[in-house]
Amino acid sequence: MQGKFGLRHVILTIALVLAPVPAFAIDEALLPRNLSPWGMFLGADIVVKTVMVGLAVASLVTWTVWLAKSIELRRKGALALQRTRSLEGNIKLAEASARAGGAHDAVAQLIQSCAREAELSGGVLDEGLQERVALRLERVEAAMSRRIARGTGVLATIGATAPFVGLFGTVWGIMNSFIGISESHTTSLAVVAPGIAEALLATALGLVAAIPAVVIYNHLVRGIADYRALLGDASAQLMLLVSRQRDHREFRLARAAE
Repeated sequence: MQGKFGLRHVILTIALVLAPVPAFAIDEALLPRNLSPWGMFLGADIVVKTVMVGLAVASLVTWTVWLAKSIELRRKGALALQRTRSLEGNIKLAEASARAGGAHDAVAQLIQSCAREAELSGGVLDEGLQERVALRLERVEAAMSRRIARGTGVLATIGATAPFVGLFGTVWGIMNSFIGISESHTTSLAVVAPGIAEALLATALGLVAAIPAVVIYNHLVRGIADYRALLGDASAQLMLLVSRQRDHREFRLARAAE
């Protein structure tokens, strides 16, 4: 009995050694140990890694532009509102120019440009001066608007291209997954899933970069439009100031002729 049992044990051991390894054991060996976003990034192809890093940099640029432009718009908007309100009282152009001094903010540039044109006109307050002042104010206002809008174009570019960049990384990763299926001669989902997950991570990063860029761009565009409206109010106040001084001078000349 012991001999038969020993022979049966030896035959069973040999059969287990010579039996093929189960497919699920191979699949588990091929699976990466870490399927977290960081682990999938480390296991991704070099092209997919490059796409992910580029999208991460684009997202960082988006938030940097948002912070910088928000601070700039708030600071310049408050100063423009303050200077515009100072033009609403009974003030002369020379006095407004003296208050602006050598400042480089937008409204100060408008005031100085207006005063410069009045100086070049020899102090003659006529309709021609008003037209020339209007042209100067329009040019300065356009220049200040272009300056405040710097940096927002990159947000539009990121918002428009980031999803397609992420999609490129996904297509490349899925293509590599299919190549891996062909080389391993298996269609097990456990083998294919990690590569597809890594590829889809690129698309997710593309959306993470694009959606905030579009929202922040629209927010900044509204803020820039409000700032341009403040500059328009300042230009209108300066035009009223020049017109008021012109009318007062004509009134004094008429009283002197009487």
